[in-house]
Amino acid sequence: MARAAAETIYPLLGAVLGDQLRVRLRCWDGSVAGPPDASVHLTLRRRRALRRLLWAPNELGLARAFVSGDLDVDGDLFESLAQLDRVVHPERGEPIRADRTGRVAALKAALRLGVLGPPPKPPVEEVRLAGRRHSLRRDASAIAHHYNLSNEFYGLVLGPSMTYSCAYWTDEAKDLTEAQTAKHDLVARKLELRPGMRVLDVGCGWGGFVRHAAREYGARAVGITLSTEQAEFARKRVAEEGLGDLVEIRVQDYREIQDGPYDAIASVGMAEHVGAAGLPGYAATLFELLTPRGRLLNHAISRRPEFTVRKDKSSFIDRYVFPDGELEPLGVQVSALEQGGFEVRDVQSLREHYARTLRAWVDNLRSGWAEAVRLTSIGRARVWQLYMSACALTFAIGRIGVNQVLAIRPDTDGGSGMPAVRRI
Repeated sequence: MARAAAETIYPLLGAVLGDQLRVRLRCWDGSVAGPPDASVHLTLRRRRALRRLLWAPNELGLARAFVSGDLDVDGDLFESLAQLDRVVHPERGEPIRADRTGRVAALKAALRLGVLGPPPKPPVEEVRLAGRRHSLRRDASAIAHHYNLSNEFYGLVLGPSMTYSCAYWTDEAKDLTEAQTAKHDLVARKLELRPGMRVLDVGCGWGGFVRHAAREYGARAVGITLSTEQAEFARKRVAEEGLGDLVEIRVQDYREIQDGPYDAIASVGMAEHVGAAGLPGYAATLFELLTPRGRLLNHAISRRPEFTVRKDKSSFIDRYVFPDGELEPLGVQVSALEQGGFEVRDVQSLREHYARTLRAWVDNLRSGWAEAVRLTSIGRARVWQLYMSACALTFAIGRIGVNQVLAIRPDTDGGSGMPAVRRI
């Protein structure tokens, strides 16, 4: 009689995870192994899940198996990922890798189970971009991959604010919408917006901040995005709110702006798309677009310096979520701004706020799951489920952070226009 799949595979899990984590495994043939009260419950729905892992025994293989539905994590995905992370990642963030003995055992198990064969085709949601990295055309393609899904899908996940960046959970914020409004106002106050000021929002998304700047502060705001879907939505909202005289939405790359100077610039969740090599040029461009004593609010995700960037392209985020996105340490971001001529005046971490924001987005996705699948695909919905749950975890444990850096363009005499006492 053929050996049950779970009975064959379960010892391999033990070889990798040791006795640090209790796992319950269910396989495509109905076989089950592991304690019923295990911390993590995994289901291998098809033999193909193992083939994916054999050809890509890393994060990418796991992601392909999950996105395709070949592998399921039963129960709360965030909690399961947290349990797995404690075992798979030691302090320095390097994943445990199977040794030669483990790989040989895996191949023997695969042979017994009849799952050997050519690499399965990746899910259609996976993308690999062509052209020179961070060229105008390739950056536009990267943005389109992520942001041009559908405004209805983003509305389901993000909620009424349609704001796709870290919220600011003040004591007064009762829900996600109010927390996003608090974030918009935090940015506006740091920039000290006033009526008639020209403010540029680099990577304006669906226009939440520019509308807030115009409506609440009387600023004349220009928002730029590379996403046609975002621009269409933002222009409609601007018109509905009667802000057409104060707000302009453009489909434009920040490197192509010619109508400076601006009194203030907000860049929220955009610098991550620039790349390490592009940060100096990014800083220099924004510096030139500002008037003397003008302020820049750069809100960006950062990684801890000890967690190095993989060069093997096995990243789930790079292949499925943010192609060409790059996270740099806070110190690298600040240095780029300073080298571009800016004087950095304030830094505020919002790391815990982003973990909470992501959990709110996951809750929205869960409650609207059927509609999310209808608007995109089951694979795309699973991408977002995995991506947001994993990111919530990495923010919560401090592997990545998010910071607001306030910088100024000093005038020729070194004047800053900053108050002597910190007001925010």
